[in-house]
Amino acid sequence: MIRTRLEDPQTTAGNPAMVWMQRKLAERGITLDTDAPLAEVPEPSPALVAAQERIPCDYREAQVEHPDVARWVRSVADSAVGHAASPLVPHFGSAGQREITHGRSLLLWGPTGAGKTHEAYGAIRALTAAGCGVRWHKTTAADLYGSMRARGGHDPEYLLRRIVRMPLLLLDDLGAAKSSEWTEEITFRLLNWRCEHRLPTIVTTNLAPVRTPQMDPRQPVLRDKVGDRVLSRLSGMCTPVHLEGPDRRFHAA
Repeated sequence: MIRTRLEDPQTTAGNPAMVWMQRKLAERGITLDTDAPLAEVPEPSPALVAAQERIPCDYREAQVEHPDVARWVRSVADSAVGHAASPLVPHFGSAGQREITHGRSLLLWGPTGAGKTHEAYGAIRALTAAGCGVRWHKTTAADLYGSMRARGGHDPEYLLRRIVRMPLLLLDDLGAAKSSEWTEEITFRLLNWRCEHRLPTIVTTNLAPVRTPQMDPRQPVLRDKVGDRVLSRLSGMCTPVHLEGPDRRFHAA
């Protein structure tokens, strides 16, 4: 939360508008304490306010709970810069003027209801609350593939380019949609471009990245769904965070 503080607290005494209001109130038998200093009122972060309007209701109070996610937020926030950041203009890049440009990505994986999407929105809220300007977009993998299907009056390539270049992207439920060579190509193009340009991406999935000896051989893993090329990009660009625990939605119900 950003606060502003006046060096010398201002009073209402002597203010022409307050003098007129005081006279009008006096006519009604109401008096004001004109020597009382104005209360210090916290100013909301504009970025956080804007983000709140786009975040779904269920996640508008989301907070970062996992320490690895908190460290990721700090690293991305610390790398945020101003539009014209340079030694010649040192005031650029200060709080309230910085924007997310580059940084490492984040892979949140674990069972359904473990809090992956909650943690992802908590990270977005934490970045905006830190005073960073954040242009972000959220989509599920299934919605992404649906929007890419050709239809009249619709340019899927334009939409993909717009999503690919978004400074911060939340790609939710990767591996949940039915896979095919076409979906693998879309995912590869999206993540490969973001990997090469080091654009922060938060990816959530219910699947373990790779199979381990202890796993049921019938249980799918992310490699089965997205292929080795996509998994390789995710491995190179993401900090993996495993979330465990009971299904929060069942617990709340």
